[in-house]
Amino acid sequence: MTTIDSGGRLSSRALNRAALARQLLLDRADMPVLDAVAHLGGLQAQEPQEPYIGLWSRVRAFDPATLSRLLLDRRVVRTTLMRRTIHLVTAEDALGWRARHDAMLRQRMLGAYRRELEGIDLDELAAAGRELTADGRPRTQSEIGSALARRRPGPGPRVLGEAVASVLVPMVQLPPRGLWRESAGVRHLPLATWLGREPDPPAPEGTDPVGERLVRRYLAAYGPAASADLRAWCGLAGLPAAVAAVRAELVSFRDERGRELLDLPDAPRPDPDTPAPVRFLPAFDNAILGYDDRSRIVDDAHRGLSVAGQRVVLVDGRVAATWAVEASTVVVNPLRRFTRADRAAVAEEAGAVAGFLSDGQSRRVRVAASPR
Repeated sequence: MTTIDSGGRLSSRALNRAALARQLLLDRADMPVLDAVAHLGGLQAQEPQEPYIGLWSRVRAFDPATLSRLLLDRRVVRTTLMRRTIHLVTAEDALGWRARHDAMLRQRMLGAYRRELEGIDLDELAAAGRELTADGRPRTQSEIGSALARRRPGPGPRVLGEAVASVLVPMVQLPPRGLWRESAGVRHLPLATWLGREPDPPAPEGTDPVGERLVRRYLAAYGPAASADLRAWCGLAGLPAAVAAVRAELVSFRDERGRELLDLPDAPRPDPDTPAPVRFLPAFDNAILGYDDRSRIVDDAHRGLSVAGQRVVLVDGRVAATWAVEASTVVVNPLRRFTRADRAAVAEEAGAVAGFLSDGQSRRVRVAASPR
């Protein structure tokens, strides 16, 4: 366990090693893929192939066919959830969490389309969307929007389709979207139709059991963390009450800035000197996006890389390079000077990534020169 100073403070390096351990990046996990998706609280997945890279970097002997099968068997789904982004989550979490996310999803949609949706009764629009999609026929967002636009005046098909498909009616993006090496377009079906039951209803007013579960789940996969980090991960309001409800179960620390960090008492907090292997992360990985204060894993100068969709490389647990595939070659561009040992470790892991992405047909790697 990590050493904590007399004031209960955790260094940035101690927080880094804790985050890597919780994110299954300090040592690949021997666990079923479904359990890994659940432990991580889902993986951001607007780029359909990226979760495969994220799980390959976290699960020992990961077979992408396993994740594809879980999608086809309806045990994991692609749906709009945390931060109003597409996430790959377990079916159980999608059903259990969706109602708690409804208000946030509507608020963020209105933030983007307030003018277009002015004067529109969103509950009526939701009812129209449910009526349209109740026939069980998969539809694209464009088809949903066009059908609704023909029935009612107001915003055009694009806004109506996005409002219904991503916010007002709980939907899933159907396979083959999201299957390994598939490039299918997006077709939607109501979550209840696909999984055979309605999402769990909202909790009685004045209670927040889902929020309390989210606090525990978040800390298990991201802690120790501040309340602001929790909100950055899920985007939800009203969580201070949930945190207060479970606080007696938690332990408290401080970071180097003096912020209070909460954690599960028995969660791993490795020694800061624990070696951290090179890891290749996909675009939009929650190991970075899942915090308000991302300094434990990325320098401020590089904070925007993951938001911009750049794939990154962790060296000694921190973002140290970007990577891409060009002509079957994994190309790594360092963000800082690499030692000879760094370059060798990065090249070795890059070769393994190339082999994974090509089914063993290529291990070609190019590590660019370090910046001066």
